[in-house]
Amino acid sequence: TTTGPRVFDVSGTWTLAGGRLPPTPVRNQRPAPQLAASTDNDPSSLRVSHAVTRHATGMRSHTGVAFLGALGVTVVFAVRGAFRRQITRATTAALADPDSTGDAVERVRAGLRDTHARIAAVCAQEGVAAAPTLVAVSKFQPLSALWAAYEEDHRVFGENYVQELLGKCRELPSDVQWHFIGHLQSNKVKALLEGCPNLEAIETVDSIKLANRLNRVATELKRPPLKVYVQVNSSGEASKHGVTLGEELALARHIIQECPALCFQGLMTIGMADFRCTPANFACLRDCRQRVAEACGMNEGDLELSMGMSGDFELAVAQGSTNVRVGTHIFGARPSKPAK
Repeated sequence: TTTGPRVFDVSGTWTLAGGRLPPTPVRNQRPAPQLAASTDNDPSSLRVSHAVTRHATGMRSHTGVAFLGALGVTVVFAVRGAFRRQITRATTAALADPDSTGDAVERVRAGLRDTHARIAAVCAQEGVAAAPTLVAVSKFQPLSALWAAYEEDHRVFGENYVQELLGKCRELPSDVQWHFIGHLQSNKVKALLEGCPNLEAIETVDSIKLANRLNRVATELKRPPLKVYVQVNSSGEASKHGVTLGEELALARHIIQECPALCFQGLMTIGMADFRCTPANFACLRDCRQRVAEACGMNEGDLELSMGMSGDFELAVAQGSTNVRVGTHIFGARPSKPAK
């Protein structure tokens, strides 16, 4: 029996101790993977065709490691048919978005710059001293798009789904500040708080039950106080989550008095069906903040207003928003499903 390391050549031959062994039979064998290197404005500086994945996952179980030397990619063919990719950050981004190009990355960067410029212009016109926090909503966007924004020194991202946030959290640096901005079910609270240590805020607390669950899990994990916003359904639409007008005070007071592991940050609202709010919606949220601040003995200016999205963030800033959630204006059209 011959022993020693076996290295799989992309030509389909196993090399052993200087000699060659015949190719191992493969079920539904597919063409050998094609690799291409590119540095044209791609934040990863590396493009790896997803043919690697298609080829490898179609192979039967092998034990061995393919060293694709110059590209620095390690692909592990694990026992019992399990295929694990051990790849660098750059390769991860490329595989997550096989169709990414330098032009696509530049569009993200340009969108981010334009959003900041528009916010600054409104602040100057309205005499706003401090620009609002810009939350880049990356729902369904590939990692390469987030890396493009990150490399423009942007650090605050928002996600709507727990599993998507957790997946991206594992791939981006720990200095990213994640905001959860989707509807959160109580049974997913523990997974979210455990899986994302750098979760900065949850903007969609809409019930005492959810607040209690967040407080309990945050206490168990001994994490710093978690910032939370009370979501208000300012438009009164049945399709929207959030407390109805008049209920925000009871929930805010409960968080302040009964949830020491949470930090009440302010109020949040979502726009109309066409993703646009009216001045009346924004004024409504300002009135809610005033009532909450007076009843709880707080300075109104210490409570944030999270309002404004891609279609209306300039109006929101003019109306006093301290936290805008912008997605398509930065990243472009949103994919119809999460990037794989």
